[in-house]
Amino acid sequence: MDKITRQRIAKLHPKVREEVTKIINQCDESLNGRAKIRITQGLRTFEEQELLYARGRLTKEKKVTNAKAGQSIHNYGLAVDICLIIDGKEASFDTKKDWDGDQIADWYECVKIFAKNGWDWGGNWVKFKDLPHFERRYLPVSKNFTKVSWRNLIKMKRDILGYVIF
Repeated sequence: MDKITRQRIAKLHPKVREEVTKIINQCDESLNGRAKIRITQGLRTFEEQELLYARGRLTKEKKVTNAKAGQSIHNYGLAVDICLIIDGKEASFDTKKDWDGDQIADWYECVKIFAKNGWDWGGNWVKFKDLPHFERRYLPVSKNFTKVSWRNLIKMKRDILGYVIF
């Protein structure tokens, strides 16, 4: 696991840091070729979210999100975006390439590992596919795993560091 990924994990919600570390390690073990996982985005502030939302609306860039500030699971440290780092240098978002030659696209090896660990993949979304995106929607709330959305999260109490309490 590279330094950038470790730094981004350290900013995620404390309840998912260990789990994400485990998932990234499982992905890297599964990818025994030239590719390794890098988290390209983890916790995103409300201000950062507003800037992303403005793209394609207030700028001539392509739209990158439909989520306003507070409407992204990233805003709560419960989502990550990934890429593959090839040979320790080149970032790849190629979902079809099989860098380790095992007849399974490396990207989908990681999709399966995230899913096995209870994470939802943005590639399964119907309206706005987000292939690099994974999020933790089922959280341990009130002794059970409960599906949460930004509508729940935005109303929840926060600790002194700003993380929602569940």
